[in-house]
Amino acid sequence: MTNRHVELDLPEQDAQARLKRMTRRGFLIGGVAAVAGIGGYKWLTGAGHIGDRPWPERDVLNFNGDVARAYLSDAHLARTYRPDQIGKLKANGGYGLDDDDELKTWKLVVDPGAGIKPFNLQLADVQSLPRQQMITNFCCIEGWNVINQWTGVKFSDFLAKYLPAGHPLSKYVYMSTPDDEYYVGLDMKSAMHPQTLLAWELNGEALTPEHGAPLRLVIPVKYGIKNIKRIGTIRLTDTRPADYWAENGYDWFAGL
Repeated sequence: MTNRHVELDLPEQDAQARLKRMTRRGFLIGGVAAVAGIGGYKWLTGAGHIGDRPWPERDVLNFNGDVARAYLSDAHLARTYRPDQIGKLKANGGYGLDDDDELKTWKLVVDPGAGIKPFNLQLADVQSLPRQQMITNFCCIEGWNVINQWTGVKFSDFLAKYLPAGHPLSKYVYMSTPDDEYYVGLDMKSAMHPQTLLAWELNGEALTPEHGAPLRLVIPVKYGIKNIKRIGTIRLTDTRPADYWAENGYDWFAGL
């Protein structure tokens, strides 16, 4: 077989000159790439900001959110699974869960907005609504996922029961822990999705404190960062609300 890589037989002086040219070329190419990389980084970090992020980065995050929002529909349900596929959900993220004494005095504050006075509910009030169970995949933005069974009530049923009669739906929902340390913002379309639950059981057992007892949000069409634990306040608003991880550089919509 013919050798396609023909060896060069050069005098030592010519070989040294060729090596210098190759080394010089490689240094120049590497230098140009490094300068371009540094320039690109300086351009990104020096660009004007939208909120807390450089505008190019925020535009990408907003684009991702627009794509996920366009796909979201009541007809597009997250996949459900068999009971034998259920796994163990690790207690990831403890923001807003530091004070276990809050469980003794816990109440759910509901603020309908539009000048209507907020009111308080107890867990029994939420549990009085039609009970729902689903087995879905919990997806963490860190890259891991696990299948779990949740028991609770549809958020849409919750609003239908406890919003004043004739009260129009707002554009957004804000939820926070009792100490306001952790908070999420949801678009109303996602909140009203038929698989969005206010849940009090995980895998057939009452929620533990580290998993958000006594009541948490389960929204399988979004990443875990939106599945707020130990909900203390639910507020309806027409202004896009703050969101803990969006303020720390993540996509506000956080849809799957």
